[in-house]
Amino acid sequence: MNDYLGAHMSIAGGLHLAIDRALAAGCGVLQIFTRNSNQWKGKAVSEADVVLFRDKFAASGLHEVVSHDIYLINLAAPPGETRDKSLAAFRDELETCARLGIRKVVMHPGSHLSDPPEVGLERVIAAFDQLFSQVPQFEGKVLLETTAGQGSNLGRTFEELQAIISGSRFPDRFGVCFDTCHTFAAGYDTATEAGYRDTMEQFDRIIGIGRLECFHFNDSKKGLGSRVDRHDHIGQGALGLNPFRFILNDPRFATVPKVLETPKGDNDEMDAVNLGILRGLMLSTG
Repeated sequence: MNDYLGAHMSIAGGLHLAIDRALAAGCGVLQIFTRNSNQWKGKAVSEADVVLFRDKFAASGLHEVVSHDIYLINLAAPPGETRDKSLAAFRDELETCARLGIRKVVMHPGSHLSDPPEVGLERVIAAFDQLFSQVPQFEGKVLLETTAGQGSNLGRTFEELQAIISGSRFPDRFGVCFDTCHTFAAGYDTATEAGYRDTMEQFDRIIGIGRLECFHFNDSKKGLGSRVDRHDHIGQGALGLNPFRFILNDPRFATVPKVLETPKGDNDEMDAVNLGILRGLMLSTG
């Protein structure tokens, strides 16, 4: 596919098999976990696996592969076991992506828990200043994901994401992943044309539209400002089709990866269905 639409794919059986799954579903881009997302320590990726993945990707015609960090990581955690494990796991992620040739790592900024949000943000900044120094071989970017703001999750506002970027000694190493479900649940109304324009104007003013380097395309089971992170199939949730239509026909984002994280269905058949719906929203430019 020559567009930048794709999905998150399983790496069951080997990292390279995610590429086969992406092509089978008609993807132009791909997102993966580089390890089991529910374990702190992943199985080391062998050199043979690296070569297989790089070769298959090079031959695939896919525009880009994006990685997503594991859900256990919380770089906003206070000093202690969770923070130590989070730093080690994210370092491993950056090292693995450098070997695989993956240049974008999407991550959730973390949870400030019982401390004030500002303290959590400072811890995230300190973590990345340490990580970027430790892993110079990773030359890509970390994409901070917009979140729904559930519980004590950081990243609900564009201001919080910008605080991490501008607070870091390595501001040029960051981009943003805009999750359509999360931003809507956080209170940004992208379901109307005026709301979409206003949201993107805010993003540009606060962060800079050039930093928007990936989208997660998910409809939302819950409403505007609900602060609940529940994904739904495209057009079947509270967002409807409008936000996807606006983004897909916004020339600024023509070559930005747009990744489904919607339910897969019994035999992974729903990725192709959701991709078909999205492609139907793209206005012909011919």
